[in-house]
Amino acid sequence: MDAVIADTILVSDLHLGSETSRAREAMQFLRSAMFNRLILLGDIFCDLNFRRLKKEHWQFLSLIRKLSNPKRGVEVVWVEGNHDRGLAQLMSHLVGVRVYDEYGWHYRGVKYRGIHGHQFDRFLVDSTVLSALGGLIYLHIQKVDFKDSKIARWLDRLNSRWLRLTPKVAAGALAFAQARGDDVVFCGHTHQAYQVSEGGVRYFNTGSWTHEHLTYAAVDERGARLGEFVPPPREPESAEEIADPMRADAPGEPFTAARG
Repeated sequence: MDAVIADTILVSDLHLGSETSRAREAMQFLRSAMFNRLILLGDIFCDLNFRRLKKEHWQFLSLIRKLSNPKRGVEVVWVEGNHDRGLAQLMSHLVGVRVYDEYGWHYRGVKYRGIHGHQFDRFLVDSTVLSALGGLIYLHIQKVDFKDSKIARWLDRLNSRWLRLTPKVAAGALAFAQARGDDVVFCGHTHQAYQVSEGGVRYFNTGSWTHEHLTYAAVDERGARLGEFVPPPREPESAEEIADPMRADAPGEPFTAARG
């Protein structure tokens, strides 16, 4: 698989602390890619319970901290999701990145914006108690599920379809972007990779890193696009990789294109 080369890469919904999180594969992807800017588009954590974090989840956070080192020349941005609430200051200190409610930038004359998307989920906004209860039940199901978490992932997809999250979040994000004069808007939250255009605005949903299909969005000189990362065959971690998840031979170096 060819390495991804882009000015900006956006990933969302890793849900670190969840049994369904694909943090190991997310690290593989970021090590293999070349970019100037990385936007973590919300729900990087499952919840505030850090006791659920596994070794690979801490390694992912270590990778982000190394990427955000000013010497690397990579801009790392964290956009807060509904599962990340209350972590803004902690994240700023833990991994050295600033946390935003939304983030806008320009590249080659195009105006882009990233926002997690839960703001356009009326069920979540209007039924916070029911939503929180559902989240607790879902976490319990993950604990008793089979090793590959097939039931939990099936329930996640069913929930998105039942609530019609994909079209609802897309419609809300498009109206939001149109009101601000944006050309392209990115969201996560629905766990479904998706794209649509309306009223001169292009919408992309970055999908998630909890399902079988691991998707992301990228911006380069050709514009915005969605992509899927197919992990290489899994090999045992070396002692060097465990000690330094951003070792010298790992890619992820900044792309040299002009920022625009």
